[in-house]
Formats: sequence, structure tokens, C-alpha cells
Amino acid sequence: MSRYTAEEHAAFARDFERDGMVILRNHFQGAILAAWQHAFSPLLQARIEAKATAVRGENRHYITLPFAGVFADERIFCDPDVLAIVERIAGPDPVMCQLATDTPLAGSTYQDVHRDTPELFEGEAETPSFQLAVNFPLCDVTAENGPFETTLGTHRVNKEEAMAAYGRGEYPLVAVPMKLGDVMIRDVRALHRGTPNRTPLPRPMVVIGYSRSWYFRPEVHIDVPRDVLQALSPRSKRLLRYMPQVDDAGALSDAESYLKFAY
Repeated sequence: MSRYTAEEHAAFARDFERDGMVILRNHFQGAILAAWQHAFSPLLQARIEAKATAVRGENRHYITLPFAGVFADERIFCDPDVLAIVERIAGPDPVMCQLATDTPLAGSTYQDVHRDTPELFEGEAETPSFQLAVNFPLCDVTAENGPFETTLGTHRVNKEEAMAAYGRGEYPLVAVPMKLGDVMIRDVRALHRGTPNRTPLPRPMVVIGYSRSWYFRPEVHIDVPRDVLQALSPRSKRLLRYMPQVDDAGALSDAESYLKFAY
């Protein structure tokens, strides 16, 4: 059931067009996210010990989540408000293509300012949004534990022009503190970076990727167990229609395939 009206969804989309991001405050239920955190903690430890993460900087780990158990919760990835906003921004009938986490640990450092995907047409003006990241933390995000920093409006500026303007101070970085339950929807082309976690506890941030129906990057995907898929609603199945089906999503892979992330 939607929390917001169609008019409010449209207002979020207008804010997104201006800024390249919007935040739905206190949107996901804390009990659901507590279950995610409980399941993620041992996964994080196991993947680090196995050296099966994609390193996103010093003591910063990208980990794809298995699409099973608590991580395959339709209340999260098929949330009606999130999808209503995504469709207004990136077109009807989107594809879900990513379910992962970014987790800086103690000793992490600033990332270089970057984008998460290249432009569709190199050297040309930016197009309407074609790939979105929906982020939500598994703990409160404060100034101390590594808040995401982004620029407002650079998703609609050619990369070279945006970087030059950023260098002149025209697009300052803005830190985005978040509470458990907050949800951020962002264009992955906005200039941004991760910041240091100066606390002893991990700061896991989940990312769900949604793309226009025709956009696909094979290195970013979700292995969907056939038994999990069969239990999903038609809407959820449609979101996952291009993702590979497997017998077991819980098997520990040798390494992450999504290695090049900064553009």
C-alpha cells in the first residue's frame, strides 16, 4: 500500500530532476531492516575473510547480497512508492538489476569524486535518467561513520563540464546523513564520493539498482533462485525478468564481477 499520493510522487520526481536525488524519510520498517542487519553481519565477515568482496577503497567493501531469505523481501525491492517515483524518473516497466551493499570499516578513506556509470553518448549532453540507485542504510548514518557525499544537479551536466565546475567550487559536495528507515533515490551520474568511517562499527548501505527496460550492464546483475522467483508476485517477477535464474544464490562466489565502478 502506498504511503504517498500520486501528486506527492510527482513532486518527488520534480525534486529529483532538479537535484539528482530525493530522500523518503522513515520509509522502511525498522524491524525489517534489523533482520537484514542480523543476516548481513556474518555475510560481511565471511566475504572479507574469503577475500570475495570488490574493494571500493581502503577498508571499503562492495558485496552482492544473495537474493534469498530476508534479502528477497518484496516489501523492500517492490515498494510501491519507490517504484512509482522510479517510473516517473526512468520510465515505465523498469528492470531491477542490482542488490548489494557498500560498507566502509574503520580505517576507510575518502573516495575520489566519481560517477557510477558512463554517459550513454560520450562527449554529448546528458540524457534523461536511465539508471538509478535506491540506497538505504542498515544503521543510522552520521558525520562520524561515513556519510555519502554528493553534488546537486550534476546528473544533468556533461561529465567534463561537471568536473570542471566542481573544481571551481560551483557544485559543492553535500553530506547526506540518514536514519535507519530512510531511503534515497539517486541518479548514479551525479558526482559523489564515499567518506571515512571513523567508528569501530561497519556502516552498511544497501543499494538496489533499477534501470530503464532496455539498459543492461552484464557485470551488474542478480542471480535469482528459481524457487524464490516462483513465490514472488507478478510485479516482482517482471522487475527481475532479465536476471539470470540459478539453483542456489547462497553459494560463495570467488569474486565480485562489478569491479569498475568509478567513471
